[in-house]
Amino acid sequence: MAVGSTTSQPAKPTLKTISQLSGLAVPTVSRALNDAPDIGRDTKILVRKIANEIGYVPNRAGVRLRTGRTNVISLVMSTDHNNHTGRLIASVAGGLRDTPYHLIVTPFFLDEDPLQSVRYIVETGSADAIILNQISPQDPRVDFLMKRNFPFATHGRSDWSEKHAFYDYDNEAYGQVASDTLHARGRKHIALLGPPLEHSYARHMRKGITEATQRNAQTMHVIDTVTSDTPSEDIVPYLLAFLNAHPEIDAIISASTNAATAAVAAAEATGRQLGVDIDIYTKEASPFLTLLRPELLACSEDVGEAGAFLARAAIHAIRNPDAAPLQDLEIPTRS
Repeated sequence: MAVGSTTSQPAKPTLKTISQLSGLAVPTVSRALNDAPDIGRDTKILVRKIANEIGYVPNRAGVRLRTGRTNVISLVMSTDHNNHTGRLIASVAGGLRDTPYHLIVTPFFLDEDPLQSVRYIVETGSADAIILNQISPQDPRVDFLMKRNFPFATHGRSDWSEKHAFYDYDNEAYGQVASDTLHARGRKHIALLGPPLEHSYARHMRKGITEATQRNAQTMHVIDTVTSDTPSEDIVPYLLAFLNAHPEIDAIISASTNAATAAVAAAEATGRQLGVDIDIYTKEASPFLTLLRPELLACSEDVGEAGAFLARAAIHAIRNPDAAPLQDLEIPTRS
C-alpha cells in the first residue's frame, strides 16, 4: 500500500438503507423496528429480516437522545444462584427477541444492600425497566420503584402486588395439592423443607400446607435450620439426623429440585424406601427428576413462561405507564 493512501470503509446500514430495500418509508421502518402497535406483524417481520441480513445496528446514543430511552431492560438477580437462574435468564431474553429491547443482567451480592443495584439503575437511567426476583413481602426494592414510578415487573408477589406487574407460581395451591396427594397415599406425618422465610412464596406455601394438613388431620413439621435454597451438601446431613430423630416422618414436601435430591439421599441413607416408606413431593422446572426417579411426586413449574411473561410485562409497563399492570398466576399441575 502506498504511503498516504486510504482505504474506504463500507457505509454502515441505516434506516434509509432498509427503506430502500423494503420499499417502505423511513418512518415506517423506524416504527417497525420499535415494535409500534400500529405496524402490522408482516411488516415488522420483513423489516427485521432485512435489518438482520444487512447488519443494521441502531445507534443507541442516538436513540436515547431522540426518545430518552435506552432500549434496555435489566434483570436484577442475586449471585446466590438457584436451579431456575439460567432458565429465567434465557426465557426473559427469549421474550425480548424481535423487540427493540436488550437484556442486561445486574447482579447483587448477598453481603450488600439489595436496593443498591436498583437505585443505581434508576438514578443513572441505565435501563428503561427492571425485572426482579426473590421477592419479599415488604420488598424495599418494590417500594422504591413504585415511589419513583419506574417501570418494573416481579417474579413473585409482594404485599403490594395488586399495584404492580408480576408473574408468580401459586405456591399456596402447590402446598394444598402436595398435602392432599400425600394424604391420598396414606401419609400422615409431613416435613416441609421450604424456602427461606424472607421470600413471599415461603409464606404462601406454608399457608397452603398448613390449611391442607389441618383439613386432612396430618401433622406438619417445619424444617427451619436448612431451607430449599441451602446447598445439597449441607441439607443431607441435617435431614439425615432429623429423619433419624423422627422415625414417624413418612413424607417430605420440598420447594426445589436441589432440596428434593438431598431429601432422597437422606431418606435412603436412613433405610427408607422411596415410594414405599416415604414419599417426597417437589416442584420441577424440567421433568428430569421424575424421569430418573419415577417414585418421586412432583408438580411442574413453567419458568420459561415466567420469563417470557415478565419480558412482556416490563415492556407494557414502559409503554403504558397509566394502564393496569400485566399479572399472571401459574396454577400447579402434576408432572
